[in-house]
Amino acid sequence: MRKLMATILIFISSFFLIINASAVSYTARAYINSSGNVRSGPGTQYSIVDGREKEGTYYLLVEDKLHADTNNHKDCNGDWYQVYYNGTSTGYICEDHVDVVHSYSTDDVAPQTTCEIEMSNLGFPSSYWGGLCAMKERHPNWQFLPLKINYDWQFIIDKESSCGVNLIYGSDENKGFIDSTCTAYDSGYVGITQTGVAYYMDPRNFLSDRHVFQFEALNYDQNFSSIYGNAVTNIISGAEFYKYHLNKNTNLTDIIVTSGATHNVSPIFTSARILQELGSSTTLYNLYSGEYTGYENIYYGYYNFFNFGVSDSCVQNYGTTYCGLEYARKQSWNSVTAAINGGISQIANSYIANNQNTGYLQKFNVNQSDTSSIATHQYMTNIAAPSSESATSYKAYKKIGILDSAFIFYIPVYNNMNVTITNTPGGAVDTPDDSKPSTLPISTIVTSSGYKYASGYISGIALGSDVSTLKTNLEAVGGSGTVTIYNAAGSVVNSGLIATGYKVVINNSSTVETLEVIIKGDTSGDGIVNALDLLQVQKNILGTYSLTGAYWQAGDTSSDGVINALDLLQVQKSILGTYTIVQ
Repeated sequence: MRKLMATILIFISSFFLIINASAVSYTARAYINSSGNVRSGPGTQYSIVDGREKEGTYYLLVEDKLHADTNNHKDCNGDWYQVYYNGTSTGYICEDHVDVVHSYSTDDVAPQTTCEIEMSNLGFPSSYWGGLCAMKERHPNWQFLPLKINYDWQFIIDKESSCGVNLIYGSDENKGFIDSTCTAYDSGYVGITQTGVAYYMDPRNFLSDRHVFQFEALNYDQNFSSIYGNAVTNIISGAEFYKYHLNKNTNLTDIIVTSGATHNVSPIFTSARILQELGSSTTLYNLYSGEYTGYENIYYGYYNFFNFGVSDSCVQNYGTTYCGLEYARKQSWNSVTAAINGGISQIANSYIANNQNTGYLQKFNVNQSDTSSIATHQYMTNIAAPSSESATSYKAYKKIGILDSAFIFYIPVYNNMNVTITNTPGGAVDTPDDSKPSTLPISTIVTSSGYKYASGYISGIALGSDVSTLKTNLEAVGGSGTVTIYNAAGSVVNSGLIATGYKVVINNSSTVETLEVIIKGDTSGDGIVNALDLLQVQKNILGTYSLTGAYWQAGDTSSDGVINALDLLQVQKSILGTYTIVQ
């Protein structure tokens, strides 16, 4: 295993700079086989320093030896291993709760055991064997398949280390990975260092029962059809969004399972994703309740269970509720079933069909032949989400007793993984200057960014949006260099109000498409709705002025296919501030 691997601890954040693994031939880790506390000394009389649930994961051993119990084996039948937790801190855990796993530190070791030979023949380097074989011994039915990523490890880390591509929660626990040179977000998430990115992206750090499910194939499995319902309920039943809808006689479990079967997506994965996105509290009540009455009730009755449209740039400008419900309105998610079915459909069509068929690949889009697609079109910015969702799935599988089923895991293997990852002097790397366009369908780029697509047109853009916001949101899905925006005079623009008649040119390698902007109510093409627009709509109705193309579409504010008195009234009320035109 490379030097970096020898300095990290599963799910504990700051070990990269502590130990030099080149001095030994293997890395020793403590696999936690039952929940136990990490204490300040080798005995139960010492204080608990880390009491979080940890069964099914690893701690890195400070040294591969036992320390004698100093409390006459009270509540611990054996002795104690010293482990790392929370960065540079060390503590002790009773050997009753531990299986020691040795992993080779390099990728040039000849296989010895039957399992090592099997893993080698499959294509896994020797630094993977320790974790894989330990799991194989516990779960003989599990199948591990290498997913060969034909890029250098350093190249991938550089691409994923651009500020804003990945974020980490700014807690003391994560302080070793925080990059203060990147923008912090109101939600508490901050930039992450390259070594932090490397930690979360390195599959070898997550070859444990609890965290390997981020590599699980996400297709609907008929073999599990009889247990999906129980598993989904176990995952979400403690969450407020589940309780809320159950009180309204809506069983989310049934909807999730049915939709999963329809779209060939694992209901266990999607329920874990919903829990990850909404959380278990009432924080995102407006997104799951359908009861939001702001903006003159235009979002009442709309739902968004997957946080689609809630990008960091949108939230900074408009807030979570607006971004999530505006996206839901554009997708016509006006019922619980429509919202869940629509979200799962988008995951199936936009992600699973795009070589992103595991939780890991949906977070880290690395299985692409076009380098411009790497680190774009990623479901979330929270870098810990795959491991968190994996732990949720693990607990559900364990609770219903199916952990020994024949799961299939696709585990990435990169080129030259022995390289030591270090932070650049300025922290994270700058956004790469990569002008290659995306390979996604242009309609997908538009709709996945939260806008509406029609042949020749792009709409659904909030009145008052800046050109840079539109470009940023589109390229967050499509990749840098995908979008160029022109004003009505034909000049390239990068800032200022986006207006009706502007041209958005999207290049997806095989096709270049020009979409004309429609801002409902802005018939004059200046990006605002005022008396001039009111006059133009009125004259169009009277037949003394003719609106055409995008400008006519902008005048049809009611979207009923005609421009009439209703549209005139809506424009007038918009100017007065008593009505919000639906984009």
